[in-house]
Amino acid sequence: MTSFAEKARAATEEMRSLFPATPLQRNDHLSDRFGAEIYLKREDLAPVRSYKLRGAFNAMRKVLAKRPDQSLFVCASAGNHAQGVAFVCRHFGLRGVIFMPVTTPQQKIQKTRVFGGDSIEIRLVGDYFDDTLAEAKAWCVAEGGHFLAPFDDPDVIEGQASVMVEILNEMDPPDMVILPVGGGGLSGGVTQYLEEVSPLVGLRYVEPAGGASLTAAVAAGRPVKLEKVNSFVDGAAVARIGDLPFAALNRVAPADVLRAPEDRICTTIIEMLNVEGIVLEPAGALSVDVLPDLANQIRGRRIVCVTSGGNFDFERLPEVKERAQRYAGVKKYIILRLPQRPGALRDFLDLLGPDDDIARFEYMKKSARNFGSVLLGIETTHRENFTALFARLESAGLVYNDITSDETLSEFVI
Repeated sequence: MTSFAEKARAATEEMRSLFPATPLQRNDHLSDRFGAEIYLKREDLAPVRSYKLRGAFNAMRKVLAKRPDQSLFVCASAGNHAQGVAFVCRHFGLRGVIFMPVTTPQQKIQKTRVFGGDSIEIRLVGDYFDDTLAEAKAWCVAEGGHFLAPFDDPDVIEGQASVMVEILNEMDPPDMVILPVGGGGLSGGVTQYLEEVSPLVGLRYVEPAGGASLTAAVAAGRPVKLEKVNSFVDGAAVARIGDLPFAALNRVAPADVLRAPEDRICTTIIEMLNVEGIVLEPAGALSVDVLPDLANQIRGRRIVCVTSGGNFDFERLPEVKERAQRYAGVKKYIILRLPQRPGALRDFLDLLGPDDDIARFEYMKKSARNFGSVLLGIETTHRENFTALFARLESAGLVYNDITSDETLSEFVI
C-alpha cells in the first residue's frame, strides 16, 4: 500500500505543472526580534494567494484519474477555497459551479471570476454559509457533479501536505513548524506527513480565539460544533474542525494548540505590512502572531511559520488599524458626562496631554438637562498616557465610562 508520504510527494510533483513551489524565506526582522532562525513559507505568494489551490488540484486530478468523463465540479465557499477551485477548473478546462452566500463581498466574487474565467459559474445563494452549503450539495447531486469539500476530504488533505514536502525539499528538518488551523486540512496533512518522515519536528497549531474548533475538539476527544464563532479571521474561523483532519490531530497535546486574539492579529498584519511589505490576510498572519507566546521555546532554534494566505481586502485596512490601536492600548473610546455650560468643552480640552488627539467627537445638547453625553475617540502615542488622562478627568470631577472593551456597546457606536 502506498504510504501517505508517498502520495503527498506524488501530489507535489504533479503540482509543478500548475505552479512552482512557493518561496521559503528567512525573515531577518522576525529572526532578530526573537533570537531565532525564522523562515516564512509564503503561501500568500501562490497563484491564488493561498494554499487552498493545492488541495483543490489534488482532489480534482485524482477524480479525473478514476473518472475521466467527470466534467462538473461544485463547491461552496466565499473565500480561498472558491478561488482555488476556480483556478484549477480553468487549468483542466472543466466546468465549475461555485456557490457563495448572497452577502459575499464583490471583491471576492470578482477575484474568483478572474481566476476561473469562462470555466466557472458563480451562484449567490443564502444569507448564511450553512444555507449556501446545503443548496450547493443538493444541486450537485441533482446535476451529477463532484462536490469538492474545502478540508474534509482525504485527497484535499493529501494535497495540502505538499506544503511540508516543499519545505523539506529546501531545508533539513526544522526544529518547529507553526501552522494555522481552520477546518484542519493543512494542519492535518502536515502532521500526517511529518509523523511518517520526520517525527522529531515540533508542531504548534494556532487558531483564532473566536473560532477555536481544534481546542474544543482536543478537549472533547472528538470534533464538536462551537456555539458561536467570531468571523473576523474568515479564512480560519470554522465552527467545527473536519472529521478526517481531526483523525490526524487527535493526539495533539492541548499545550501545543494556541489561540490568537483577533485584535492582536491586526497588530501583526500592520507590522508585517509596514515593516516587511508583506500583505497577509487575518488567517495568513496567525502563525506569525503567536511568536511572542512561543518566545522562550523558539530562541536559538530554526522555525518555519506557514503564512497561509494574502487575500486581504484593503477596504478592511481602516478596521484592522482601528483594532490594532485598541489592542495596543493607544486608542480608546469613552462616554464623557459633560456639563452643559459655556466653556465646559474648553475646560475638557485643557486636560488632554500633548500627545493626545481626538479622533471622534459626537455631542448633542440636551434641553432641560445640566449634563450631556459625549462620545469621544482618543488616540495617543503610549498606552500609559491614558492612565494620566483618566487621573486628570477624575481630579476635575468629570464622570466618564471607558467603553473600548465593551464588545456590545463598542460594536454599536464605533
